[in-house]
This record gives sequence, C-alpha cells and structure tokens, in this order.
Amino acid sequence: MTDDTMKPRRPSGPLAAPGRIKEIASVSNPIVKDIRALAQKRHRDETGLFLVEGLKLVLDGIEAGWELKTLVVSKAALQGGSDVLTRAVSRAVGFGADVVEASAKVLEAIARRDNPQSAIGVFKRQLTPLARIRLEPGEVAVALDRVRDPGNLGTILRTADATGAKAVVLVGDCVDPFAIETVRATMGSIFAVPVVKAREAEFLEWRSGFAGTIVGTHMAGTVDFRDPDYASSATLLFMGNEQAGLSDQMAGACDVLVRIPQAGRADSLNLAVATGVMLFEARRGALTL
Repeated sequence: MTDDTMKPRRPSGPLAAPGRIKEIASVSNPIVKDIRALAQKRHRDETGLFLVEGLKLVLDGIEAGWELKTLVVSKAALQGGSDVLTRAVSRAVGFGADVVEASAKVLEAIARRDNPQSAIGVFKRQLTPLARIRLEPGEVAVALDRVRDPGNLGTILRTADATGAKAVVLVGDCVDPFAIETVRATMGSIFAVPVVKAREAEFLEWRSGFAGTIVGTHMAGTVDFRDPDYASSATLLFMGNEQAGLSDQMAGACDVLVRIPQAGRADSLNLAVATGVMLFEARRGALTL
C-alpha cells in the first residue's frame, strides 16, 4: 500500500469518519496536521478531542467506554507481529474509529518526542457537570483553585483514582486536564476520575447547597490536617494554587482550614504531594490491603 492509499470502510473526513484504515508516511498529510494541532488547547476546545499516548492508556480509555475517534499505530510494530497492537486495531475498527498506520517519522511528529509510543489515540473529551457531583458520608472529592502545572494535575488525578476519590473539581483558571502532559501524568486515571470545570461564581453557588464539609489547606490554618472526622460526612478537600494557595474568597468558602505539620527547612510541599497526603488521610478508614 502506498502513502495515503485507503482501504474504504465508510465515507469519511479527516479525524471524523469511522472504520477506515489508512497508511500515512508523510508528516504533511492533512490528517497528521489535524492530529498534531490537538497539542494546542485552542484546537482541543474547538474539536472536543485530545491525545493519549501509549497502547496501555489507549486500551484503558476503550475499556472505560470513552469514544475513540482515531488510533495511530506504528506500522513497523504492526508488521512486527505485535498481538496486542493487532487486537487494538481490530477493536478500534470495530468501534468505528479510524486507524492510521504511521511511519516512525509521522509518530515522532505527532508525539513531538523521540522514540514515541507504538500507539496514539484521539479521544473525545468528557467533562462532568458540577451539579452532578453528590457525595455520600465518608466519600471524598478534591477541588483545586487555579492549579497551573500539568504534571501536578495529572499526578493529583492519578492519586484521586488510587484513593477512590469521587471527582476532581477545577475551580477558576486552571491548566487543561486534557493537555498531553496532564494526560501522560495521569497514567490512565484521566479515564477513571470524573473531572469538573467550574467558574468561581458557579462553584460558590454549588457550595451553598453542599451538605458535607469543605476542608481547605491554608498557611493560616490552625487545625492539624489529621484532626477532622473525615468519615462522618461527605468531604471536599480544597487545595490552592501552587504559588499563592487558596484565594481569600475560596478560603472563606471552607468550613475548616488545616495545615500539614512539617519538621524541616522547607516551608511548603509540592501541591501534588500535599494533595496526596490529604487524600490518604481522608480515606484512611476506607483503604485496606
């Protein structure tokens, strides 16, 4: 098969038509350009699509029921007889997704890195409305005030998944949860934890009807983070911006402000680490080996 020749399955357009298998060797191909553009937030917002690198993460997304639009696979790995990759291609076609058999040059262009993964998926984004977040006593969710670092957000999503948190709520101007760096850091947990995006006013309105306890971390906190009775009510852990912490308005929305005691010269913890400490403490009674 030569570059850009097609095995027709259904009528189609770039990124949108289901069921096609297409071989591409040129980075100037329009489909490659469309996929590469998803590295930019503007194009993710316009299309509602995002990139997932790695065969395991792609399969995680399929298993979780997320809509796969396009699967880009390494032609060399496919020809090398990778059974897992071959099954992934079959599943993708069966679900109506396009499959692109790509050269190493094309994969490197899409991933923007040397030695890219053997598979890259283009998935449809999913966001959960804030109104749908309802917590039962003993359940925990996380809210983040203006989180800016994609690695931090990805790690928090992964930790929220590990501890059984019910959602991660992004309040105000936060980093995009579907940025490639964020998705990479989640190690697949982007598909497991409901993500909410809310304006500050929207969050405060929702907060007025929240029947549980909002526990915020703050340098002015006077309560040890281990003291609240997390098991007795629904809990929303509210974590602040990496540099500035919780804004005064968001701190005022909390029922209790806590601090994590420290014993060294460091005056603060990394946001993802602090959130992990809070989550494991809040879920202490629910987590068993």
